[in-house]
Amino acid sequence: MAKSPPILDRTDRLILRALQRDGRLSGVALAAAVGLSPTPCARRVKRLEDAGVISRYAAVVDPARVGLPLQAFVSVALSSHAEEVVSAFHQALAARPEVLAAYAMSGEMDYLLHVVAADFEAYAAFALRALLRMPGVKDTRSSFVLNALKPGGEVPVA
Repeated sequence: MAKSPPILDRTDRLILRALQRDGRLSGVALAAAVGLSPTPCARRVKRLEDAGVISRYAAVVDPARVGLPLQAFVSVALSSHAEEVVSAFHQALAARPEVLAAYAMSGEMDYLLHVVAADFEAYAAFALRALLRMPGVKDTRSSFVLNALKPGGEVPVA
């Protein structure tokens, strides 16, 4: 049975909004931003981390600025949903750094991948030499990002 999400009060939500905007805020600056003293604020952040509400801290890197301007979303269908095939596919995916995110999906395709590459040739090499050779892959369909209108952002914690 799924664990129910923790109850978040107004202050918890203020903390989450502030940290999503700037994960490098010091404890003192965060406390001031949400109207708490540093110790109770730190306790709340720790509680949010322990509950899995805050799953990690990371820098947001622009793929194009590090030589990976091509982005694609790739739908993948597997030939079998047998546990060993799915597990082997998951392991193969986890080993590929160009796959930024992977989602199990409902509908015609089984997975949706977010992939980055230096150029079309690099993407083709990934698709032909890696993705299509992964265990159980039956079909793929690629859509290339032309313009990121609203890149991934903050989770609304109104």
